[in-house]
Amino acid sequence: MCQFLETIQLCDGQFMRLPRHQSRLERAMADFYPTAIIPSLSDKLAATCFPTVGLYKCRVIYDSEIRLIEFHSYVHPVISTLKIVETDIPSLPYKMADRTDYQAVSALKGDCDDVLLVKNGLLTDTSYCNIALFDGENWVTPLTPLIQGVTRAQLLEEGKLVAKDIKLEELMNFQKIALFNALNEFGSIQLDISAILAINILK
Repeated sequence: MCQFLETIQLCDGQFMRLPRHQSRLERAMADFYPTAIIPSLSDKLAATCFPTVGLYKCRVIYDSEIRLIEFHSYVHPVISTLKIVETDIPSLPYKMADRTDYQAVSALKGDCDDVLLVKNGLLTDTSYCNIALFDGENWVTPLTPLIQGVTRAQLLEEGKLVAKDIKLEELMNFQKIALFNALNEFGSIQLDISAILAINILK
């Protein structure tokens, strides 16, 4: 039985981007469990005893129904180095609960903080964040990420990102890279492209 994951930001008692998480849950259930009754994340979360002060990661595991809801205190990561790694992880419109593939590529980071994944010559994501690159005028995000994150979807809808293919060899044409996901807001993690290039040339 396929299980899926929603990782939701809970900040001072408020669940962030909940309608987008609900939409992704509905997409997964429509594809894998079309006869199941679709649960309301809002109702299920409201029925839990959730923290009301501080930043938390809310993990929701589900298949034909919600199986687990848990809360973990969250501290933003410090990312200053990325190692370029090739991958063949499939691109999906939802998050699988089995993260084995991502754990495997993350293990290849060596002494870097995370990996910058490349598939078929195109940039995709890091091991747990979507990415966007700044070309001096626009923030560009890969057209086909491995995970179609809820924050990425919001930023595209708001016109803050442009989606297009980014070849690995085009990396030097950009100035900065931003890492973001449901827990790390856009702009909170940024690196200079020159640092990434220097690290990977040395390796």
